[in-house]
Order: sequence, then structure tokens, then C-alpha cells
Amino acid sequence: MGSGGWFGGYGGWNARMSDGCGGEREGGKAWRIGGLGTGKNGRERRKSGKVRGDGNGWRRLGLAAATAALLAAGCSGAADPRPAPAPAVEPIVLEYWTPFSGGDNIFMTDIVEAFNSEHPDIRVEQINSRLDDYYSRLRTAILAGNAPDLAIVHATNLPQFVQNGYIERLDEPAAAAGLDWSQFNANIVESTLYANAHYAVPLDTHALVLYANQAHLRRAGLLGEDGKPRLEPGKEGFLRFLKQLQASSPPGIAPLALPSTRIDSVWLWWSLYNQMDGGGAFYSADGSRAVFDNPQALEALELVDRLYREELIPPGINDAFQLFHDGGAALLVTGMWGTGAFEQAPGLELSVVPFPVLYDHAAVWGDSHTLALPAKAGLTPEKRAAALTFAKWAVEHGDRWAKAGHVPSSSKVVASEAYARLKFRSDYAEVANDVAYWPRQVKQWSMIELLIQEWERMIYRQQTPAEALKRAQAAVDAALAK
Repeated sequence: MGSGGWFGGYGGWNARMSDGCGGEREGGKAWRIGGLGTGKNGRERRKSGKVRGDGNGWRRLGLAAATAALLAAGCSGAADPRPAPAPAVEPIVLEYWTPFSGGDNIFMTDIVEAFNSEHPDIRVEQINSRLDDYYSRLRTAILAGNAPDLAIVHATNLPQFVQNGYIERLDEPAAAAGLDWSQFNANIVESTLYANAHYAVPLDTHALVLYANQAHLRRAGLLGEDGKPRLEPGKEGFLRFLKQLQASSPPGIAPLALPSTRIDSVWLWWSLYNQMDGGGAFYSADGSRAVFDNPQALEALELVDRLYREELIPPGINDAFQLFHDGGAALLVTGMWGTGAFEQAPGLELSVVPFPVLYDHAAVWGDSHTLALPAKAGLTPEKRAAALTFAKWAVEHGDRWAKAGHVPSSSKVVASEAYARLKFRSDYAEVANDVAYWPRQVKQWSMIELLIQEWERMIYRQQTPAEALKRAQAAVDAALAK
């Protein structure tokens, strides 16, 4: 809501107001009492320029004057028992930047509007933009001294923002706001801790899950009585499941949908790699070099390659999300942010389950949206307190954010009746404990882009999984050396 909306209710204040005594005032002019001055019976009557009256005319005029004096005294305010209206209070305005595209932003807007309606002394003004250039814009604004008061920062991006002093430490203002850090899921809040200090308030985790179209699974005889996929354990069981889907699906239906480009195949590889005993290492202990060119990482990448090569993931998929939404895929592996959209898709019989365990233990790629305070000279103590008030409220009302599909960061919210009433969410809430975050590296987003390039070449048959791993590790090492 803009400032015009906030003060819009006062637009008629100086236009015309009743005085409560039968008169009215216009635009700051003197009060005008009805029946005196120009009224027909309260003034001299003129006829042919002469004054007319009877013997009691002056007496009536005197009584009228006395009555007017009494009325004026009664309307002066000295004897009015009603309290004067309180002056309008200017709210603390917070500029809040978010990077949500698609369905997420609908639910964040709902949170902002609900908070504003409950807090007339604070007004959060959300400015949303696409993720593509969000972080470059945010960094530029911070360096130029034009940072917002509050901003969403993914946990993956926190290392850069913490190390460069781009965001504030939150321990003291959070304590003043009454934010209870113990309410958070331990795995989620750990992603925001640096040297045992809190630098962001986590809102959620958003990890990969497995979406299923019940109609396609039912036709293949792979739908359980509980409406969920009847998956066999392990890698080989998952491959048999997909091949049975492939054999029973009509032409044009993808057994499993993933795009051929972008980051999705890297997320899948990272999930599988972290499920293996001895897997999950990306950098050496001192962070000086990459170490993911190893047998576990190769086995995980070979499975990703096999899914594409055997067309269990059909080639050339550009928008896997839309394909599944429209009924063109039996299964989809993507982030849980899709739940809010898929449950509204016409004709889609939806199931959602955690990403399956294909190796030694549960693990899955995930990230977290966090609320951070960009470092800026103009952030007053009042604004800082207001920002933490909003962050605390958003966390405690995480069931609203969960409508988008995310798992709330607060364990109390996940255990609440409001969360339990949300269909599908409880089926995968446990995933929050198994999220494998990207390692804490200032350049991690750039490193991921290097992996995307090599994985795409593999998917398009330009190199083998072994070659993709070797080249990706060499590229990361070169980037670390710069």
C-alpha cells in the first residue's frame, strides 16, 4: 500500500465537516450557525428599503442573540466531553525486496498484506523482481548506499553477503524483538549461522520432492491404495518403476520430467551424491580445491546420464513444470514450491512424496529463503526493530508461506493444526531434516554454473559422465585460483 492509500481516509478532512450544532464549516472558514445572520426569521426584514417590525421585534432579536451566545459557548469545545481525535501516526515504512517469480509471490504478498493490516504502525512495501538479476541488483544497491531495509537472501548466497559485510548480524535485534531461535528446525537454522552468530532469519526450506500424476500411475498398476507411488527401494527398484511407466504410457507422456538444460540435473546429481556413504564432498577441507571428481560422484552422475540416455526422461524437455502441470508427465522431480500451483491444476490427480532414497541414506538438494537486513547507514533503530517484528511474525505465521509448498522453518508451525490442514505438506515435511545444502563458498553460484555447462554437454551426448566430472572440477579449480 502506497502512502496515498494510507492517508486516503483523511482526504475530506478540510472539505466540509459537521460541527455537531446544526452548522458546518467549509475549508477552514468560520463556523456558521443555522438560523442566525442570514436566516429568514433571524434578521431584519426589508421592504422597499425600510426596516419593518412589530413592538416585540427587538425583544425577539435579543433573545435570539442570547441563544446564539449560549450555542456558541456550547460548541466552543470547552464544555464538550468528547475527546479530541488522536493525531494520525506516521507508520514506519520498510522497503522489502524479494526475488519470487511464479506462484511464490502470491503467497508472499498475502503475508505482507496480512502483516500490514495487523500492524498499523508498520508498513511493509514489497518490491518483487525476477531471480535472474536479483542478487546483482541487491549487491549494487548495498554498495551504492541505496539498499532496501529488508531482503530475501537464499542460504546459498549467505557466504558472500556475510563475508563482505553486506548484511547485519541479528542476535541483538532479534532478542529485542523476542525472536526465539530454538523454535527453528536445527538443519534449517544451521544454514544461517556463521561463527555461531545469526545473520538471517530462515523462513523455510525448499527441497526436491517427487510429484506424481495418479492417473498415469494407476494405468501402469503402480499406484498404491494410499494414492502414492508404489516404489521399490534402491536404484534398481526406481529404474524398474520408470521402465514400467515407460512401457504403459501412451505416446507423448514422459515417465519422468526434467529439463534438458539449466540447473535441474545438477540438483538431481547433488541429491544422489549426498545419499552415498562417503559422498557429498565438493571442496577440500581447506577450501582450496574441488574434490568431487571421485567414484561416488561419478556413480551418481552416471545414473543421471542413464535416465536421459534411455529416455526415461525424454529428450528436449524445456519446461518440465508446465509439462507435468498439463498432464504430460507421470512423474516430476522439482522443488516443493510447485505444490501450490499443481494442486490447483484442472484435472490433475496429484500425489507428492519425498525424493526417494536410492542409495545408502536419505539426502536431497535444498535451499532456504531467509530474511536479512542489508547493511546501510540510514537504517534507524526503529526500522531495525520493525524489520525484526515482521520477520518474527512471518516465521510464526509460516502456515501462510507453506501454502506455496515450502516447509516452514519453525518446528512449532510444522506441528500446528493449521499446517496439518494443508494437504500434501505433511507428506514431505520430514525432508527438512535431510536437506543437503551447497557448501559455504563465496563463489558457489558461479561454481554451480560451471557444473550446469558440463552436465548439459553430457545430456546432449557431447561427453561422457567421467569427462563431465573431470572438466567441471578443472573449471572450479581454475575459478578458485582467480
